[in-house]
Amino acid sequence: MAANLTKVEAALDAWVTDTPVPSLGWGAPAGLVQAMRYAVLDGGKRLRPLLALAAFDAVAPEAAATADVAALRAACAVELIHAYSLVHDDMPCMDNDVLRRGKPTVHVKFGEAGALLAGDALQALAFELLTPDDGSVPLAVQGRLCAVLARAAGSTGMAGGQAIDLASVGRPLEEPALRHMHQLKTGALLQASVMLGAVCGQASESVQRALSDYGCAIGLAFQVVDDVLDVTADTAALGKTAGKDADNHKPTYVSLLGLAASQRLAKNLLAQAHGALAASGLENTAALAGLANLVVQRGH
Repeated sequence: MAANLTKVEAALDAWVTDTPVPSLGWGAPAGLVQAMRYAVLDGGKRLRPLLALAAFDAVAPEAAATADVAALRAACAVELIHAYSLVHDDMPCMDNDVLRRGKPTVHVKFGEAGALLAGDALQALAFELLTPDDGSVPLAVQGRLCAVLARAAGSTGMAGGQAIDLASVGRPLEEPALRHMHQLKTGALLQASVMLGAVCGQASESVQRALSDYGCAIGLAFQVVDDVLDVTADTAALGKTAGKDADNHKPTYVSLLGLAASQRLAKNLLAQAHGALAASGLENTAALAGLANLVVQRGH
């Protein structure tokens, strides 16, 4: 995972840039790129790209160089989507937060218009990474990757979950409704991260089903643990404002089930994730297992 993290950081640094595009003769405005780089670099656990690369390594340990290129591009693309979502979620019209990853949020640093444009540009750049025109990623693979990522980020995934979240402020939700919201808002992109790696490695249908179950379990577990940490960790440890869900009257697993039951649920979801890995029949799942442990045990 350390080697993969190094690759991801170097690739993000190289691809989020104002370097002129040869076919155009110009690059992005420097001020816009500065905001984009601020949003992406120098912070974040890189869980999503690490999941993509770990899944790829599990299904294709001896993959060809072209597959390696696709996997790295997919890993960086999902991180750009995640970064854009954080930029927009922190804005005054959404969660109105001033702290992210231990530093001022993008709209505080660059203004609301600058943050909005930076998020838009990061989203577009994600799909640009998935569709290189140099032949390094086969067209069929490009199409599959774009479909997986777009669905996870869109109205039936992350954006849809955020819409439900905003509409649920101050309203009690039953557990099935809360689970559905979290599976869309947070879980969909985490699950997609795993599936992007599986697509790049040309995993069989049975392996893809098992990895999808794994991604679903850790996706929900991530949000359950987030709800727990919101009431048990302080702002310095989180790198974002602690207690904000309660202050904003948002439904969470802790508010619905209580702290102890939420912690038990996270452990049960971790067991489900490990069970899915066992069912996959893959031999090289140590990194995926470790990342699942990291999701549930962070903050301890």
